[in-house]
Amino acid sequence: MAVFALSFVVSLSAQTAAYKPAHLADGKPDLNGIWEALGSANWDIEPHPSAPGPVWWLAADFAIPPGRGIVEGGAIPYLPAALEQKKKNFANRFVDDPEIKCFLPGVPRANYMPYPFQIVQSQKNILMSYEYDGAVRVIDMGNPGPAPVDSWMGWSIGHWEGDTLVVDVTGQNDKTWFDRAGNFHSGELHVTERYTPYAPDILMYEATIEDPKTFSRPWKISLPLYKHVEKGAQLLDFRCVPYAEDLMYDKLRKHPKYSNESQEQK
Repeated sequence: MAVFALSFVVSLSAQTAAYKPAHLADGKPDLNGIWEALGSANWDIEPHPSAPGPVWWLAADFAIPPGRGIVEGGAIPYLPAALEQKKKNFANRFVDDPEIKCFLPGVPRANYMPYPFQIVQSQKNILMSYEYDGAVRVIDMGNPGPAPVDSWMGWSIGHWEGDTLVVDVTGQNDKTWFDRAGNFHSGELHVTERYTPYAPDILMYEATIEDPKTFSRPWKISLPLYKHVEKGAQLLDFRCVPYAEDLMYDKLRKHPKYSNESQEQK
């Protein structure tokens, strides 16, 4: 069995190395299309068992699917204080997860949420448009300098290494999480992404995570992205802000005390 497994891995590696993707007129690989990750990484990027949902009366609905994780080596190398904060995040995940509030997901989470995203490629820039919350980011293939301000989706600068698109992402704020399990980062987050054509309709996605305030060393995630090939594939509208308004602002909208204060301030 061990010999068979080794032979399979060698064969698969050779097949991957031999794959030559289609190229555009400028000689760069064609990454255009609508892509989506499969699996349960958005629930937890570390290996995890299945678990019940937020309330018992929902039964199996909203249960957490099990997953092998996408973190290479299994565990995220948190610093001790950061690990305690992660545990607090997990305990309060059904209230504090930024996704519940319809905040923008940040990078790399945007790429493995259970929603598709579209890559639109040109020589100067690459647009990534996400179905979730209408999020977008532009990868500048030049040298625009450092991020002018921190933002939800960060500052993306790209270059090519052979057929691999490498994206350096900085300037993200500290308000996003990696998943629904409370895995988080500080404002010092630095993400290096790699998009490599693996097969005609598959991209291998890798991201190296660096954040000295939160982690003891850099660590990596990896997963495949699959291209939508069905007829008429397109991004649909998922603007979730209205779904979160009652959760976030119900107290301000429905209590006369707050309404009167708002009127006085006007």
